[in-house]
Amino acid sequence: MDDYLRDSISPTKDVEGLCHTYRSNLYRNVRYMDEAKTQKCVLPCTPLSVVKLLESQGEYDMSKPSGNRLAGKTITVVNRSEVVGRPLAALLANDGATVYSVDIDSIYVMQRGRMVRTDKTQENACLESDVIVLGVPSKAYKLNPAWISPNTMIVNVASFKVSSARKDPRYVCRLLSTPSSSSFFFP
Repeated sequence: MDDYLRDSISPTKDVEGLCHTYRSNLYRNVRYMDEAKTQKCVLPCTPLSVVKLLESQGEYDMSKPSGNRLAGKTITVVNRSEVVGRPLAALLANDGATVYSVDIDSIYVMQRGRMVRTDKTQENACLESDVIVLGVPSKAYKLNPAWISPNTMIVNVASFKVSSARKDPRYVCRLLSTPSSSSFFFP
């Protein structure tokens, strides 16, 4: 029922970027609603806020052309919901990142509109990542600090603590030393 209601909203009335037209455009990397490129597509607010946060923290290389500013970056997104995880993974992949999309029962790698299941473990995906975004809607989920490499940025968009480390990366932090020291820096 939720899908039906969401998909029946006209793009001219959708302020959340979740109607069928906007979602379809996002997954196909169509950034504008018109040929003249005067009307941008509306993007879901939480995924867009993560993009803006990553831009402000220097994860995007602004010297590269639009669509390639995350080239060479690996990002793990833990959550594949239609509201946060999947749109975020698409936005990051559309900007050139290799994105691991982690959910309860599977991991997919997303690159430029392609989403393919992988046998990689969540641990390996996290260890390879420059950025880990957590959006798990469960108190039970905890990111193992041993899975975080030095200089990895952690972004938590969930409502719960996500790490069993001494200092929890509740919102945004960058691990500065080895995972065993549990030392986090909050910019």
